[in-house]
Amino acid sequence: MINGIGAYATPYAYQAGIIPSSHAVVKNPGAPTEVTPGRKSSPAECETCNNRKYQDGSDEMVSFKSAAHISPEASAARVRAHEQEHVSNAYKKAAQNDGKVLAANVTLKTAICPECGRSYVAGGTTATKIQYGDESNPYQKNKKAADAAGVVGMNLDVAV
Repeated sequence: MINGIGAYATPYAYQAGIIPSSHAVVKNPGAPTEVTPGRKSSPAECETCNNRKYQDGSDEMVSFKSAAHISPEASAARVRAHEQEHVSNAYKKAAQNDGKVLAANVTLKTAICPECGRSYVAGGTTATKIQYGDESNPYQKNKKAADAAGVVGMNLDVAV
């Protein structure tokens, strides 16, 4: 027992000041030990942040194919680097197949931990658009001819 509180003290006991924060179990070293109002624990004691894992669900060979922990402080940089791997793969794929990357958009998703209130990057998505120029394809040739017919003479400046 610590200060008259049993071994099953709740996070509220820490918040109320019944148990000194120096006796709290630190699960996330370097994180603040203050419990903000309305939260269950401090960022240093947060079980949710300690157990959060990231895993990639794509069919590409990139990092995080197996679940791995990232600290909330490092989540932005690590997720951004991971999504950049997807962008790099798109450029490699385009180069190998005589294509051109028209667009590569990365979106990072942020969230707030319900237990300690710390913000973190929860994940990300990458959307790429690749154009392949296959001149042997008759449909591609027809599309090119139709596009050209629609713009020929469009910017004609005639002086009278």
